[in-house]
Amino acid sequence: MSFEKFSGTRPVAPQHAFDAEKLAAWMREHVDSNVGALEIVQFKGGQSNPTYLVTAGTKRYALRRKPPGKLLPSAHAVDREYQVMTALAKTDVPVPKTYALCEDPEVIGTSFFVMDYLEGRIFWDPQLPGVTPTERRALYSEMNRVIAALHSVDYRAAGLETYGKTGNYLARQIDRWTKQYRASETEKIEAMDSLIEWLPKNLPVGDETSVVHGDYRIDNVIFHPREPRILGVLDWELSTLGHPLADFAYHCMTWRLPGGAHARGLLGADFTALGIPDEKEYLAAYCRRTGRDGIANWEYYLAFNMFRLAAILQGVMSRALQGNAASAEAIEAGKRARPIAEEGWKQALKLQS
Repeated sequence: MSFEKFSGTRPVAPQHAFDAEKLAAWMREHVDSNVGALEIVQFKGGQSNPTYLVTAGTKRYALRRKPPGKLLPSAHAVDREYQVMTALAKTDVPVPKTYALCEDPEVIGTSFFVMDYLEGRIFWDPQLPGVTPTERRALYSEMNRVIAALHSVDYRAAGLETYGKTGNYLARQIDRWTKQYRASETEKIEAMDSLIEWLPKNLPVGDETSVVHGDYRIDNVIFHPREPRILGVLDWELSTLGHPLADFAYHCMTWRLPGGAHARGLLGADFTALGIPDEKEYLAAYCRRTGRDGIANWEYYLAFNMFRLAAILQGVMSRALQGNAASAEAIEAGKRARPIAEEGWKQALKLQS
C-alpha cells in the first residue's frame, strides 16, 4: 500500500543502487538492441517496490524491482505484476506496455521488469482541485469505465486462470486480514473485534470471480496530459482473482471517507458544484457497464473493505513503531486504523437495523 508515490524523481537511494552497465547489457538483449548508456533516477515516495525512471537516448522506461534484503516469501511479487499487466495489454484495460521480466539476481541484485514510462497526470485529491466540473465528470466516468472493463475481462481467455484461487474470496480474505491484524495489533479497537466476529457470519450469498486490482484509486492511474483518458493503471501489487464487487467497493470507499492529507475522500463534498457523480450515480454507471440490475449487500462489501483497510493500516502502524516502516507518513497513516474500523462497523450496523 503506497501513501506517496510517483511524485517526481530523485537520485537513486544508496540501498537501491545497482550497476547501470549490467542493466544496459541486459536491455540490449531483451528490450532494444540499440540501448546505449543509461540515465537512472528513482521515483520518490513510499512504494514497497522501488521504481526507477530509465532514460536511454530519447526513449524512457520505468523499471520496477523487488527491494533488496530479506523479504516475506509472497511479498513484492513483481513477477505477478508483470504477468497481469502483460496479459491485460490484450484487453480494454489500459496498462503500460511491458517488455521483459528478469529473475536473474546477477543483473541488478533482485527480480525486476521493464515497461514503458507513461507521461501523464496523476491526481492525488479525489475532489480534483483546479479542474473544471465538466472535466471532473469526464475523469470519473473514465475511472468507472476502466474498472468495469477490468471486471469484464475473461480471465481464462486472458491466460490468467492460475493467477489466484477461485471461490470463497471474501471468507479467505477475512481470515487472512484477521490474522494479519492480530499479528500487528498495538491497541484494542472494539470496532475491529466486532467486525472480525460479524463479517464471517454474514457472508453474502453467491460468488463471482474476476481479475481484481486490489488498490484501484484515483492516484493509481495515469491520465492523458490533456484528455480525460486513462493511459495506464499502476500498482498491481495486490491484484489477484477475486470478487469484483469487493474490488469495486474498495474503490468506492472514497465516497464514505473524509477528505484531508491522509484520507483523501469525498465525504461531505458538494457533488453538484464539483461535477463529480455521487455514490448512487457512480454505482449505477458501473452496473450499466457490467450488465447488472443493481448490487445487493453493498453495505457489506463496504464494511469488509473498511475492515481490510484498517488491518492494512494497523500493519503500517506496527512497523512504524518498530522503526522499519517504508513511509515517513506511516504513523499518521496508522492512526487511521481506528476511525476506519469504526466507520466499517457503522456500515455493518446498517445491515442489522
